[in-house]
Amino acid sequence: MKTLNYNHLQYFWAVARHGSIARAAEELLVSQPTISLQIKELESALRRKLFERSGRGLVLTDAGRVAYGYANEIFQAGQELLNAVEHQPKERPLRLNVGVLDAIPKSFVYKLLKPALRLPQQVRIVCREDKADRLLSDLGARRYDVVLSDGPIGNNVNVNGFNHLLGECGIAFFASRALAAKYARGFPKSLDGGPMLLPTENTMLRRGLDRWFESKRVHPLVVGEFDDAATMSSFGRAGLGVFPVPRVVEDEVRRSEQVQSIGRTEQIREQYYAITVQAKLQHPAVVAICDGARKELFRAPRRVDNTHKGRT
Repeated sequence: MKTLNYNHLQYFWAVARHGSIARAAEELLVSQPTISLQIKELESALRRKLFERSGRGLVLTDAGRVAYGYANEIFQAGQELLNAVEHQPKERPLRLNVGVLDAIPKSFVYKLLKPALRLPQQVRIVCREDKADRLLSDLGARRYDVVLSDGPIGNNVNVNGFNHLLGECGIAFFASRALAAKYARGFPKSLDGGPMLLPTENTMLRRGLDRWFESKRVHPLVVGEFDDAATMSSFGRAGLGVFPVPRVVEDEVRRSEQVQSIGRTEQIREQYYAITVQAKLQHPAVVAICDGARKELFRAPRRVDNTHKGRT
């Protein structure tokens, strides 16, 4: 079985952080040739180049970025170990690694995660946003305890996972004051030909909106498409178009002095899921998130879909 030399990894980690062998040598109080040799031995063990030259500095290769991510976690865990031993009997924080689909509104992510922070044990949340395919791939590799998504994991995904429905809601439409005065009357027919800001086509919400527009025979003028809900809202506040938001965040959007509601529909249902690799929830913080969503943010969902999805 292959083993990892952590001295090699520490030297690599220092160079990766500084982008320079010289500055890493100053930090570690060793010579530059020593660091270069250690990195070459690590690259030989991994059979991958970790750095490439860029001007006078060094930049990470794709393999180097992967190694750097793990090195961060390893040395961070080492520091936590030292702190835990030094400050006994203080309880070690419960770590929660969360992957969040980037299309989910930021304020709603906070509401979803808030119940985990109310646990008796201290919880340390590590939250990362990304696209669905990368999130689910990392979930399958056990890099996340849970992935929060606006759709279930599909059968075409090569990941073993279980869907836990948190709840669902309708959609509200907002616009700047000037646009709201023009498009609120006669909603939704008033949206025909009007400027519209929408999520990108790879999102569940966009597909639902497109079907709804078609059913209403409404053809808005799409002036912008966005992966990120916060960016879309910023363009909406600037008066560039009407934009949709899930009704779970409708009240806080309405409190903004820059936008007004022009209408809503329950015919588009935005669903939210916690996706895990376990059929039965085990992590205390994940249990708290799911219970909190169902009891506080949504009415209890009609079903809890924890059926297995994905290929083996």
